[in-house]
Amino acid sequence: MKCSICLYCGSHSGTNPAFAADAAALGQAVAARGWRLVYGGGNVGLMGVAARAAVAVGGQVIGVIPRALLEREQGYTEVSELIITETLRERKALMFERSDAFVTLPGGFGTLEETVETLTLRQLRYHNKPIYLLDTAGFFQPLLQFFEHARASGFIHPDHFHLFTVTRSVPELMELLERGA
Repeated sequence: MKCSICLYCGSHSGTNPAFAADAAALGQAVAARGWRLVYGGGNVGLMGVAARAAVAVGGQVIGVIPRALLEREQGYTEVSELIITETLRERKALMFERSDAFVTLPGGFGTLEETVETLTLRQLRYHNKPIYLLDTAGFFQPLLQFFEHARASGFIHPDHFHLFTVTRSVPELMELLERGA
């Protein structure tokens, strides 16, 4: 199976070393399976960790980065293909189009925005691609608590919790991706 995995994650590495460890493990695991890694194009933070790990083991990596972020996020030129867009919207559209599944690692506002937009598009049936949250060190527990609060408050339908899958480890995530679950 040839597969393209879109990675949403931080342009910072965060405070817990487990975040970078999982980013590296994910990059290596995707490459080891002959899959493509599609990501935000930076050489900083968890983005850079995952991309460098995939490239180091011969993986195909597609980076998509807006021109305005090329210097700030230090566009990673060692990737198989680095696409420079004019806007963030173009970046997200290209990443979406070139991906078969989405994986979110820890990150900030941008990571959250990309993930929630992808969830919303799936909720509205614009796509049916799988979405995974890799809950490294319990990072997504507060977000999941918010989702539950929104459900209890009548804003998220209980059936919509099937739109994404929470995983606890890279091996568990890879198993789910391999099964297409």
